Amino acid sequence: MALNTLLATFLCTIVLPVLLFLVALKLWEVYMIRGRDPSCTSPLPPGSMGLPFIGETLQLILQRRKFLRMKRQKYGYIYRTHLFGNPTVRVTGADNVRQILLGENRLVSVQWPASVRTILGSDTLSNMHGAQHKTKKKAIMQAFSTEALELYIPVIQEEVQAAVEQWVAKDSCVLVYPEMKRLMFRIAMRILLGFEPEQIKTDEQQLVEAFEEMIKNLFSLPIDMPFSGLYRGLKARNFIHSKIEENIKKKVQESDKESKHRDALQQLIDSSKNNGEPFSMQAIKESATELLFGGHETTASTATSLVMFLGLNPEVVDRLRQELIEKEEQGMDLHSLNIESLEQLKYTGCVIKETLRINPPVPGGFRVALKTFELNGYQIPKGWNVIYSICDTHDVAEMFPNKEDFQPERFMTKPSGDSSRFQYIPFGGGSRMCVGKEFAKILLKIFLVEVVTKCHWTLLNGPPTMKTGPTVYPVDNLPTKFTNYVQNLN
Repeated sequence: MALNTLLATFLCTIVLPVLLFLVALKLWEVYMIRGRDPSCTSPLPPGSMGLPFIGETLQLILQRRKFLRMKRQKYGYIYRTHLFGNPTVRVTGADNVRQILLGENRLVSVQWPASVRTILGSDTLSNMHGAQHKTKKKAIMQAFSTEALELYIPVIQEEVQAAVEQWVAKDSCVLVYPEMKRLMFRIAMRILLGFEPEQIKTDEQQLVEAFEEMIKNLFSLPIDMPFSGLYRGLKARNFIHSKIEENIKKKVQESDKESKHRDALQQLIDSSKNNGEPFSMQAIKESATELLFGGHETTASTATSLVMFLGLNPEVVDRLRQELIEKEEQGMDLHSLNIESLEQLKYTGCVIKETLRINPPVPGGFRVALKTFELNGYQIPKGWNVIYSICDTHDVAEMFPNKEDFQPERFMTKPSGDSSRFQYIPFGGGSRMCVGKEFAKILLKIFLVEVVTKCHWTLLNGPPTMKTGPTVYPVDNLPTKFTNYVQNLN
C-alpha cells in the first residue's frame, strides 16, 4: 500500500509535469508551424521554436553570438526560431541577405522587436516607413554632409587628444570599453546634439549611466512591470529625454540666430518647421535619443575593437605609424586634419575595415515579411520577423580567405564584381544603410591617428571574450596599460 502511494506521488509530482511540459512544447511547435502559408508549396526553414511564448529569447540574451553560431552550424544559413514574442527567420549569406536588403517595402519592411520600438519610440528613423522615413533621413543627412563633417573634425581631435592624454597619464590600467563609451558619448553630445562642453561635464555621469541602463534593456521581453527589463529601460530613457528636452527648448529659442553650422538636432527642428508640421517635442526627443545611441554606442564598440586588434598585432601598429610618417614627409599636418588628408590614409582605412569585418558593432537588422515569399527554397510566411545577420555573413563570406586572421591589407585591393557587394555589410545595405557611416569612418580614423602617434599600449588580460548586448564588447572591459610613445613623428 505504501509502495503504491509512493509510486502515485512520484507520478503526480515528477512524471506527469514532465509529460505535460513535453506535450506543451510539441503543441507549441505544431501551432507555430501551422503559421506557414498553405498557398506556398515551399517548406518552412528548419529550426526550433523553443519554449511556449518566450521561444528562444532567453538563450539568445544569455548566449548571444555563441547561440547564433550554434544554430547556424545546426540548421544552415536560413533557419526558423521564436524571438522577442514573434516567429522569426534568421538569414545569413550574401545572396540571401541581398534579397532581404533590396526587398525593402516590397518583400519586407523594417520592424525592430517590441521592446526596441517601445524604448526608442515610433518617431525614430529606424521605425519609420515610406515618405516619413525619406523626409527624416534627408534632414539628418544634412548633418552628415561633407561641409558638416569638415567642421566636426577639430571637435573630434580635441576630445580624442584629451582622452589619450588622460590614459597615458594614468599609473593604473585603463578599462578601455567604459572609457571609449564616455569619449564617444561626449563627441556625440557636442556634434550631433549641440551640447556645450560645460553642459556635458555637469550631466555626463548621470547621462552615461542612464544610457547604460537603457541600452542594456533595449532587447528584452515586452513586459512593462516594475523590475522588468523594459520597465528599467523606459525609466532610463525618460531621464535622457528630460535632459535632451532642456537643450531642445534652448535651441528653439535661439533658432533665429545665424550660425555657420547646425547640428543634427537643429536640422530636425528646422525640418519640422519647413515642412509645416506641428512641433512635436516627443518626436524630436525620440530622434535625438536615437542619434545619440547610434552616434556613440557603435563607434565606442569599434574603437574598443581597434585597440584590442592592434594590441594583439603590433606589426599592424608599425605599418600604421609608417604610413603617417610618409604622409608627414609629404606635407600632411597631423595636428590639423581635414577630410582630404584623412582620405589619403589608405592603410588606416583598411585597419578600420578589417576591424568591422571581424567585429561588426551591430550583429544584424530586423525586418518583417510583408507577404509570403520564397528564399533559397524556403518559404518566409507573411507577418514573420526576418533577421539578417551581419556577423555571420562576414563569417561565411567567400571573398575573405584566412577569416580568423587580422589582415588589413586584404582591403588594399578593391574586390571586383557585384558578387562581393553583400559579403561585407558592416553598415547594412539598401535604402536603410547607416546614415552616419561617413561620420563613423572619420571619427575612427582620427582616433587611430591620435592613439598610434601618442602612445604604446599593452592588453593586460590578453585576447578578451567578446559578447553582444546589443553591440559587440569585451566581457572584461579590455584592461590596458597605456604609455607614452617616445618617437616623435615630427
